[in-house]
Amino acid sequence: MSTIPKKTLSAPAGKGMTSGETPDVCSFLGMLSVVSSARMRAVMRFVERIAQSDASILITGESGSGKELIARALHQYSSRNSKSWIDINCAALPDHLIESELFGFEKGAFSGADCQKQGMFELANQGTLFLDEIGELNLKSQSKLLRVLDGCPHYRLGGTRKITVDVRIVAATNADLESEVRLGKFRADLFHRLNQVRVTVPALRERPDDIGPLANLFLEQQNPQLTLSEEALEALECYSWPGNVRELRSLMARLAVMADDTEIALEDLPPEFQTVPEPSEPSPSHSLDKLEQEVIIHALEQADGRRNRAAEMLGISRRTLIRKLKLYGVNPGRPFTCGGMEVN
Repeated sequence: MSTIPKKTLSAPAGKGMTSGETPDVCSFLGMLSVVSSARMRAVMRFVERIAQSDASILITGESGSGKELIARALHQYSSRNSKSWIDINCAALPDHLIESELFGFEKGAFSGADCQKQGMFELANQGTLFLDEIGELNLKSQSKLLRVLDGCPHYRLGGTRKITVDVRIVAATNADLESEVRLGKFRADLFHRLNQVRVTVPALRERPDDIGPLANLFLEQQNPQLTLSEEALEALECYSWPGNVRELRSLMARLAVMADDTEIALEDLPPEFQTVPEPSEPSPSHSLDKLEQEVIIHALEQADGRRNRAAEMLGISRRTLIRKLKLYGVNPGRPFTCGGMEVN
């Protein structure tokens, strides 16, 4: 197995990561990966472990969460990394072109077929074929895809010669394929064939420790002189990121274009980043949140209000502590009152 070169992402003190954190920065087929959170480190370890297998891999996760990056990592970590990497977005092609793109066609197979064309399966022979948005395939194409995945030779459109290929399949979707199967929109047999091993990519909001390093990387790509203020970073970490990493990249590009200083402040962010969440009404379903809030407040009291010390006692970073305080409606920008004294 080839070694994937790694480097660390540097940042000024207080600008996107706590002291001692060294996010891994790797390049997978030209796509940069920045991993800082324990959640994503576990995902990448799993990816490296399964990459040597020829089992089909199904990558699931929200749109923009990084599924293609995981697919590229699977190929680069695999023993097929010296062979072809071919990717196709199933949602980007109309139904009548899917079959000819996947399996190719012979000259004269249809109007406009002026020459022979190899399909994606042939081009990916001995390598990896990445089928993005696999849930968008129509049922007819699903049936033909299943035959090839089961090892059956295929024909090019208009062809008479059987073609056998050796391809590792990696598929990705943001859809709930189990529900699609129940609704009759996706073949159950194809789902089981693709789902031999599943990799679930967590949403960006579920791994806030990645937000700062990713934001710094995207800013550096736009303008190496730009940094984010501590308050701006905290606001980014408290945001829900419905568009995930893609939304973060887009925001950093916009901020870089609009920046009139070397530091991006909280007030430079869009309005949705500048609101502190309102504390929720207590209810039985929030009992765990209430317990966590009480533990955090108790730790602050034990630490005499010192947030760095409280974070150490809780085994979390100071930024995570501040994010939790915001979540529970405590303004982290104000001193914490402990025994009649205000402590930062």
